[in-house]
Amino acid sequence: MATSQPPLRFTGHKNFVYRLVFATLTGRTVHISQIRPSSPTNPGLTPHEISFLRLLEAVTNGSQLEISYTGTIVVYKPGLITGSSAGAGSGGVIKHELPAGCNRGVSYYLLPLCLLAPFSKAPIKVLFTGPGVITSSTPTGDMSVDSVRTAILPLYNQFGIFNNIELRILRRSNPGHNGRGGGGEVQLVFGHQVRLPKTLHMMNPGKIKKIRGVAYAVGVSASNNARMITTARGVLNPLVPDTYVFSDVSSAPLVPAPDKSNPSAKKKIGLGFGLSLVAESSTGCLFSADVASPPSGGQAPEDIGKQCAYQLLETISKGGCVAPAAAATMLGLMTMGSEDVGRLQLGRDVIADEGVIQLARDLAKFGAPGWGLREAAGENERGDVVVSVVGRGIGNVGRKVA
Repeated sequence: MATSQPPLRFTGHKNFVYRLVFATLTGRTVHISQIRPSSPTNPGLTPHEISFLRLLEAVTNGSQLEISYTGTIVVYKPGLITGSSAGAGSGGVIKHELPAGCNRGVSYYLLPLCLLAPFSKAPIKVLFTGPGVITSSTPTGDMSVDSVRTAILPLYNQFGIFNNIELRILRRSNPGHNGRGGGGEVQLVFGHQVRLPKTLHMMNPGKIKKIRGVAYAVGVSASNNARMITTARGVLNPLVPDTYVFSDVSSAPLVPAPDKSNPSAKKKIGLGFGLSLVAESSTGCLFSADVASPPSGGQAPEDIGKQCAYQLLETISKGGCVAPAAAATMLGLMTMGSEDVGRLQLGRDVIADEGVIQLARDLAKFGAPGWGLREAAGENERGDVVVSVVGRGIGNVGRKVA
């Protein structure tokens, strides 16, 4: 008689999203405890974490979720990733509303969702809407949707996943009052499902050949974009002449704000401006940087442009073939790939990041073999490290073998 495996036990709220993603991919039940137990005002799960759990339920079928009364303990038993066929509304699109108090950017949901999408039974089509959607980068450390589209999604090409993938920004927004909510709208269409991702060998960072970017202004003067672009180009042009930054100006989103005298009243939120830059190397490696105006205001566009340009140079200087923001996506796909050894060159600062180290520990707990580390060969002035990852061959159980 077969017995079910005991749940894997984790503590704390860090890496919460990726623990749930890898639980879903491997089919293992997880028990996460001690989620902010010492917080006197807001113990347990935050609104954005609860919203992610709802999103996970929408794209899977048969998932079971138990949350303790205080919200400090979560037990998650994953189901099958069915994509938009699970609970889609009109046109096969899942509409996911984010609450007004959300202080995380929509990329907090997009990155793990894109990691699940290749292993889905059907295409994943999700429309993020509601007063809590922030499309720009945020003070909490989330990247903008522009950087997800231009610096993360193209990396899926390396694994043989490139068809019918689209990320549309239907309405832009910046963080609103106190960094919460922006009223934006974003649609993800991920229509390429695979049996197993290809084995990756990426060990040549190459030289930076071009820089592209998007400057955006939401509900403020378009001159802010010109000022950010001019300052950023002043820093980058002497280093990379092939630099082009697109300017996008849009009106501020309107969200309902009813009161006694006017029940149908609306207010503007999500005003601000920001800059997203992506550098591409001769071997297809991508490095990104994101800076947006703070919710409190008071920062000149010139400062934003200069800060973003220097942030991009700092990201490139860390070395390796992958930026810190994309490390979890790349290493996660390598782990889920065919049972072969994949290799990826990372900078020392990238692999020493707290999130990457925690990811390695979590993957080992899910049964993935440990990573092999060695010094990169050749002219390795920056001391890059080659990470060898053995794929688990989990694959896509919902996809028929051709």
